[in-house]
Amino acid sequence: MIDILILGDSLVADHDWQARIPSEKITTFGMPGIVTANLLSLLPAIKQKVDRAAVIMVMAGTNDLLGGDLHFGETLKKIYVQLSHDYPGGEILATSLLPMDLPHLPPGTIVGLNSEIAALSMQTGCCYLDIHSRFSGSVKVIFQEDGVHLTAAAYEIWTRALLEHIAFLVEDD
Repeated sequence: MIDILILGDSLVADHDWQARIPSEKITTFGMPGIVTANLLSLLPAIKQKVDRAAVIMVMAGTNDLLGGDLHFGETLKKIYVQLSHDYPGGEILATSLLPMDLPHLPPGTIVGLNSEIAALSMQTGCCYLDIHSRFSGSVKVIFQEDGVHLTAAAYEIWTRALLEHIAFLVEDD
């Protein structure tokens, strides 16, 4: 059994990860509305509650983006570094932003931010989990009517990507 810690916003909170991955021990800290700065400030309290994790998946930045803040990359970097320090044997998964249709953003904004997240993950020794491409290539309905929150089909795709990565980690050991 692998200890998995999943951190993020409502996209994390809205899914029962443990039910979908019953063979592993899942701990989630999904907080609707949270921005990256708030997540960074909560990391010490999270570490007190969860002392070890083999895999730490981070889904953050969506609410920063929705609030018009496109400069949250440095905060994400601090999150990845702190998690690497707090869980030295753990694999940090930096999850991409999703292909949301947000009319207030110029075309290519999310793709550009995902390139930044991918680069930050490489700089900090984390792995980049590209959910954006998986969602973009899907014929299934991914988003609810608000264009941000996910359908059950989307969570199925995301969970499968996470499980594939975990299987790779287990095989690599």
